[in-house]
Amino acid sequence: MPNIKSSKKDVIKSRVAYENNKANKSAMKTVIKKYEAALAGGDRAVAEVAYKQAIVAVDKAVSKGILHKNTAARKKSSMTLQLNKLA
Repeated sequence: MPNIKSSKKDVIKSRVAYENNKANKSAMKTVIKKYEAALAGGDRAVAEVAYKQAIVAVDKAVSKGILHKNTAARKKSSMTLQLNKLA
């Protein structure tokens, strides 16, 4: 544990940022898993609704710095291809 006051604050800020990032990433993964479950169900209408939510979650993760933009593009492309195969 650091002795300098500003270093102590940095440790606290780092821990808070870590927890926030972890929660946001977990929420994104949950939405993606719901989309994958909707795909497995085979109902296109339900899958399309879940797809839109998953895309929004991935875009939010990029804006918060959790995902790199190219990683997000790859995930969105993959999800789109999966949805199109369902048709």
